[in-house]
Amino acid sequence: MPKIWNKSIESHRQAVRQAILDSTATLVAQGGFPAATMSQIAERAGIGRATLYKYFPDVEAILVAWHQDHVAAHIARLTELRVGGSDAWERLQAVLLGYAQVARHRGGHGGDLSALVHRGENVLRAEQQLVDLFSGLLTEVAQAGRLRGDVPPKELAQFCIHALGAAGSLRSEAAVRRLVDVTLSALGGST
Repeated sequence: MPKIWNKSIESHRQAVRQAILDSTATLVAQGGFPAATMSQIAERAGIGRATLYKYFPDVEAILVAWHQDHVAAHIARLTELRVGGSDAWERLQAVLLGYAQVARHRGGHGGDLSALVHRGENVLRAEQQLVDLFSGLLTEVAQAGRLRGDVPPKELAQFCIHALGAAGSLRSEAAVRRLVDVTLSALGGST
């Protein structure tokens, strides 16, 4: 098979997969998790049900894949913030704010959907990636002399992740920024 043919097939598969994920997300946003059926998803994505079943066995698998894509995008964005910028403290501020904003937007999702997608091996792997990302950055901040010395960076990373998870219940961007400032103060630096 020519290389161009392989690329176009893979592009088509990715486009169909994305249409399935987008259609499912739209249906769930409109009517909640129970409202999305495989028939509705196929119709909205513009494909047949048989094609849909070639990609995913059920709605739950689609939602898990959708969540995995979002988590990967969030981690990629936080990684960009971690390596961009000038000094370690400024990068820490950017990463903490970025994570808090993710947590704030995530906070609006329903309990059933959240329970469905926040489990399994992929979530554990994503959580470890977050801990590693935060720990590495906090180690850099410690080397610059801006981090409290009585708690190891890995423990502070866990603290940051859990503290900023509270942003899910906050209603305003100003409240999110205050939470980030409090977290930064707890880390031993000034804001």
